[in-house]
Amino acid sequence: MSLQEQVMAALKNAMKSKDQTALTALRAVKSAILLAQTESGAKEELTEEQELKILQKQVKQRRDSAAVFTEQGREDLAEPELAEAKVIEQFLPEALSEEEIEKVVVATIEQVGAEGMKDMGKVMGIVSKELAGQADGKTISSIVKAKLA
Repeated sequence: MSLQEQVMAALKNAMKSKDQTALTALRAVKSAILLAQTESGAKEELTEEQELKILQKQVKQRRDSAAVFTEQGREDLAEPELAEAKVIEQFLPEALSEEEIEKVVVATIEQVGAEGMKDMGKVMGIVSKELAGQADGKTISSIVKAKLA
């Protein structure tokens, strides 16, 4: 079952249960997927990697918005954003722990022979591809910086 089909099934369930938070989040995901499909020109299916990127972007947008709202003392606006992020996250693969990410980063540094910050781009590229959908870029970046410093 493709991601789009999973989202549509969840959307139907949210409609039946009158879950407004889930409805809002799933409609945004559906819209983002449709936009990505029309951007490519043809009505071709998106790859799994492209779908994961869309989902990650949707979750990141909501978390960033929630962080801004929290900074401004607007918990009433931050809570729905975090709830929507949680709904979208159910379609993402299980996130890795920092220790697991660290193991991959260390192995990649040894494999590439990275010696300092000048090699950060090489390491980030390989690790980001390998952990696509399982870890966010910010976490990977901080671990790579710590290991190469």
